[in-house]
Amino acid sequence: MKIKVDVDATPEELRVFFGFPDIKPLQDEMLEVVRKRMHEGVEGYDPMVLLKPFMPQGMQGLDTMQKFFWDAFRQNMEGTTGSGSQDKDKK
Repeated sequence: MKIKVDVDATPEELRVFFGFPDIKPLQDEMLEVVRKRMHEGVEGYDPMVLLKPFMPQGMQGLDTMQKFFWDAFRQNMEGTTGSGSQDKDKK
């Protein structure tokens, strides 16, 4: 059985429906800080230094997230390859 539901709603309407907070003011504030820092140090602009205060664990958090995604990707590929070879052996 398949059920298909089409929802015609704006992102703002969905945010309110699901009860998510409005983070637009926070995003605007963070973008203003980024713009200000970029303008202050155009010559020595380093995006990673700029984003480091916003990361939970600095660079370590980014490395952990990247490792998590690669591990998940690798497991998915091994699972796909493994099941395909098992199906061939059964036929």
